[in-house]
Amino acid sequence: MININKAIIKLKKIDKYLVPYFSDIKMHLERYNQKYQSLVGNEDIYNVCNGHHYFGFQKSEDVVTFREWLPGADAVWLCGDFNNWNHYEYPLNNIGNGIWEIKFNNSLLKHGQYVKLIVGRKGSSFERIPAYIKRATLDPNTNKLCGQIWFGEEFKWTDKTWFRNKKNTMPLIYEAHIGMAQEHGGVGTYREFADKTLEWIKKCGYNTIQLMAIEEHPYYASFGYQVTNFFAPSYRFGTPEDLKYLINKAHKMKIAVLLDVVHSHACPNIGEGLYLQDATDEQYFLSGKRGWHEAWKTKCFNYGRDEVLHFLLSNLKYWLEEFHFDGFRFDGVTSMLYEDHGLGTSFMSYDQYYSLNTNVDARIYLMLANNLIHRVNKKAITIAEDMSGMPGMALPIESGGFGFDYRLSMGIPDMWIKLIKEKKFEDWNVFYMWHELTTSRPLEKTIAYAESHDQALVGDKTIMFRLVDAEMYTGMEKSYHSLSMDAGIDMHKLIRFLTITLASGGYLNFMGNEFGHPEWIDFPREGNGWSHHYARRQWSLVENDNYKYVWLANFDKQMINFVNSCNLLKSSKAEKIWLDEQKNIIIFSRLDYIFVFNLHPNMSQDNFFINTNINNNINIKNKYKVIFSSDDDDFGGQNRIDKEYIYISKTNEYGYGFNIYIPCRSAIVLKKITD
Repeated sequence: MININKAIIKLKKIDKYLVPYFSDIKMHLERYNQKYQSLVGNEDIYNVCNGHHYFGFQKSEDVVTFREWLPGADAVWLCGDFNNWNHYEYPLNNIGNGIWEIKFNNSLLKHGQYVKLIVGRKGSSFERIPAYIKRATLDPNTNKLCGQIWFGEEFKWTDKTWFRNKKNTMPLIYEAHIGMAQEHGGVGTYREFADKTLEWIKKCGYNTIQLMAIEEHPYYASFGYQVTNFFAPSYRFGTPEDLKYLINKAHKMKIAVLLDVVHSHACPNIGEGLYLQDATDEQYFLSGKRGWHEAWKTKCFNYGRDEVLHFLLSNLKYWLEEFHFDGFRFDGVTSMLYEDHGLGTSFMSYDQYYSLNTNVDARIYLMLANNLIHRVNKKAITIAEDMSGMPGMALPIESGGFGFDYRLSMGIPDMWIKLIKEKKFEDWNVFYMWHELTTSRPLEKTIAYAESHDQALVGDKTIMFRLVDAEMYTGMEKSYHSLSMDAGIDMHKLIRFLTITLASGGYLNFMGNEFGHPEWIDFPREGNGWSHHYARRQWSLVENDNYKYVWLANFDKQMINFVNSCNLLKSSKAEKIWLDEQKNIIIFSRLDYIFVFNLHPNMSQDNFFINTNINNNINIKNKYKVIFSSDDDDFGGQNRIDKEYIYISKTNEYGYGFNIYIPCRSAIVLKKITD
């Protein structure tokens, strides 16, 4: 429950522009309190979100009990290979509130058996997969998605200390897809990822992985964003125990694991997912037109229905406790929050956040979700994918916010794409870049990124492809040089380094993009002959020392290690020292470091003066030394930066500071040193 008056007072101090909308915000918070009370009562939210321990198959010493919520059904049966698929041999009993139940002797229902529900309504019957099924896979006889009873042996976790007591470090996130994390032409597995890819991620210095496409989805090319079975890890990659093996191993390596959770919409497939589960339109989803996401052709949840909230909240608790995930990246938050799903809305005014277009039920669900997640594990990480900029997204619930720990800085990759597509390097506006890279909602932490999986898909281009285009296929040998190719390599490094060093909270990279992976992502489909050729990562490229991919990988590794070593993203925000639009220069300070960027494609700067009189803190004995340079030959640079020279601040006609040589297309980090 929220103390609404205190929350409003806190919001007023945080963001004065919210004051005209306090009546709307107060209404939202009141409705949150009402919903919390109706769901939780005098209990703890942790104790009431346990649908996964009640519904589905629950095994005791002698009995297997199966329950399903089907309020629109007239009759329900359970069948499977255990009874030769006799549809009507085992009817369930209606025990009230739309819940159906049946009990079996343990000798009849066993681990690994295939099962389906038969739902009867108005004289017709329909096959369904149980909503809380913990594994859905292909029935070998029909080759169709089917439920599978899963009573796997208890997994022997070795990460208990990590799970409860890990330090809340700044997340440096490696976004990954299990199936395409391998090089062979097929679908990768949880164990392949654990035994191979985790080593690369650890070597690169990332401390968090964000796993996509884990919840079961029939269409591989949906990237996991059309979920049918919310409690089932995807069968394509292995068993639930294999996923636990992966997460346990990641924790041994001190790598946190986030689930890219999809509660914003659901797959519309009838018989495989939740749509028409009880043969009615409104069980889990909004009825009629409101229940359809026209752009995505998917179903929209009814967040105002208590049973739906219990389902979704129980789902979050399940992934946290059963699989030891360390948190979630919530997909499609913008789509959830607005009746028009944010399509075609500019979100240039606060009026657009507080209107009849706002789905208050969705806001309440997200607040309840964050409350529960941090109750299960107070160190858990939650990230919102919201392109609308809804105020308060990453503020605490008690301050009137949604309770997320971070929001994705979704405007940053859009900015880089716009600049690369529309402007020559020399015409890049450094003031525009500074604004986009440093502006965020007050007191909210963000996850910055130059590109994610979105920019790597067919129909779009990665940053590396945009920078060098077709020359990527002919110019990646180290012996090859051209002005366009050399500039592309340099700018790839600078874009990423500028993004991460100005970040305020965390950073994200999609797998392979750190070394400029040469191919876009195209999953098997009819248009490409169902080929896996582009649904993979070519790790061998970065292992070949003849290719420039090695340079980019080396740079990314050192970049991540530098940010990690000084906890840069946990420090206060960067302070601007100098922006020069004519020379494409950006200079700022953070902690004891000065960051110098020359983004001009061909104009180096001799004796460029850097003013070090930051906050009028004059100290004539300040000394600085270069400790990082993008121009190192290990990164494909020309070694134009002297790392041994000591720069001493002194007064001249321009102020207090020192002069330095800044090569074109370079980034330099200087650290204040003492004698």
